[in-house]
Order: sequence, then structure tokens, then C-alpha cells
Amino acid sequence: MKKKATRRTSHRPPEEHAGGLCEKIIILEGIEPVELYGVNNVLYDRLAAQFPTLKIVARGNEIKVFGKDSEMDDFENKLLQLVDYHAHKGRLTVEDVEQLAGGKLLDATATSADVIVYGADGRVVRARTANQKKLVTLYEKNDLLFATGPAGSGKTYTAIALAVRALKNKEIKRIVLTRPAVEAGERLGFLPGDMKEKLDPYLQPLYDALNDMIPARKLEKYMEEGTVQIAPLAYMRGRTLDNAFVILDEAQNTTTGQLKMFLTRMGNNAKFIVTGDITQIDLPRRADSGLQRVMQWLQPVKGIGFVLFDQRDIVRHPLVKHIVKTFEKYETEE
Repeated sequence: MKKKATRRTSHRPPEEHAGGLCEKIIILEGIEPVELYGVNNVLYDRLAAQFPTLKIVARGNEIKVFGKDSEMDDFENKLLQLVDYHAHKGRLTVEDVEQLAGGKLLDATATSADVIVYGADGRVVRARTANQKKLVTLYEKNDLLFATGPAGSGKTYTAIALAVRALKNKEIKRIVLTRPAVEAGERLGFLPGDMKEKLDPYLQPLYDALNDMIPARKLEKYMEEGTVQIAPLAYMRGRTLDNAFVILDEAQNTTTGQLKMFLTRMGNNAKFIVTGDITQIDLPRRADSGLQRVMQWLQPVKGIGFVLFDQRDIVRHPLVKHIVKTFEKYETEE
């Protein structure tokens, strides 16, 4: 009476009882119990209500089911659908459970063409502009991408969404986000705290994007395990990044040598995206920025994609477009 093992749950062989009834223990894998059960067990209660003849007891990642073997199989199949659906969508709702109760299969792969990933609290992260969509398309064909453009155009946010999707789909094993801490300069030593506390303010935009896409508890666990890593560019030296999705943000503040160091970290089964805004160079001399130079050098190389974001891609407050346009006008005149 042993059942076939599944990818996201496992169970011990059911024990037979009088009257043809069995007891089965299902072990949840690949999902936090609270994400499946819902707040105050609201999702679990809706699912259990569909099987009034079964006795179901859930404790953490272990679910004990007592009843007829055929009904337990039905329960486990529906449970698996919910787990797989969550793995793709990143969230479960009461409507999802009720839809399943109505006999309709949940299609975990049916998504809007522009949706990149379903983030924390059911947030939908999608490609909203032409160049954001272009970045998503080129990602499928290239292992290295350069995305440059003005503040607020979504280049880094879209890149991080692609990284989170790749991690959820198990295309890669870790995400590495980095940026040069140029703004800190010599003032870094005067900031309070250890090195991490000194650098965190300069890495905060990366944390903000991740918090939109990964539940807080899971993100904390990922960072403890090293599945998600955020570090200044200087920490990349000497590493080989295999099976990783790596994003270099604020690349306009890197020199040619730093970009060479970063790009040569690429290992097997790796995806690299470099983002930057050449109008916001914080280096002591603008000429020290190597981003534009390196992009020109690499233009003929196959396997590298380039996306040039512009004012039409700005998705922040409507005033941001006008601010960017005005600054560009007067900076050009000067």
C-alpha cells in the first residue's frame, strides 16, 4: 500500500485499521506551513472542510490523515496542487482553495505574459514598459545583460524580479546582488557599527526590492543560508560564481578595471545583469567611469544583450519624468 513519493511532499506508508480505514502521515517539503495553512489556519480550514469524512491533524510540516485510502489520495492530490501553485505564484488565497474545491484544476503555469513573478503578499511584479519587456525577452537569450537608463525606470527592479523568478524555478541556486559603495568614500570609517552596518545604507535599495518579492521570514532564511547575498563590489574579487544570478547595480560608479574584475567572476550556469545611470556618476572624476566604455567594447560579442532605458520607462511619481528631463536639459547646456 506504499504510495509514490512526490517532489513536494513525502509520507510514511499508510497503516491499515479496522473497516478498511488507513492512517497516513504527509510531510510538507518546499513550503513553510504558515504559507499553506494561512493566517489563523483559514486556508487549512477551507481545505479540510472539503473532506468531512477524514480526520486531519496538522502540526508544523506534518499532516496526519485518517480515513479511507481513496479519500486520502484525493486529499493529498489537492494538497500537492496548492503546494505547486504556491511555488509558482508565491502566494495562496481563499479563492484558490475554493476554486480547487469546485473541482477546477489550478494551473500554476498560467500567467499573464507580462508577469515576471508573484511577490510577497500576492504582489504582482510585471514588466510594465517597452524596455522592461525587452529586458525580460533578452534575458531568455543572453547570459549577460547591460541595462542603463534614468532613475525610476525599473531597470534594477526588473532585474531582481528575474533573479527571484529564476530562484523559485530552481534555474539557479543563489542570488548575488552587489553595488560599489562609492558614496561612502572616506566617511565610511566614521559611521557607527561594524562593516555590515556601515554598508547597509548603500545596499538598502536592493533590500527594498527583495522585500517586495520574497516574504520577510523566507528572505531572512535565504540570507542566513547564503542563498541570497548582498555585498559591496569589493567583496566580489577572487570569487567564481557558479549557478548564480548576479546583479551589479549602480555600475556607472565603477572603473574599467572594476568592471573587468566583476565580469570575469562569471561561472558555469550563471546569469549576470549590469545596471547603471550614466547621468549619476559619483566618482571624483566622471572620466573614471568605465560603464559606457566597456559597453562599447562588448557590443560585438554574441551572448550579451543591451537595453537602453529612457524617460518613457520611468514608473515612479509622474513628476520624476519632468525632473529628469529638466536636469538633462540644463546639464547639457552647461
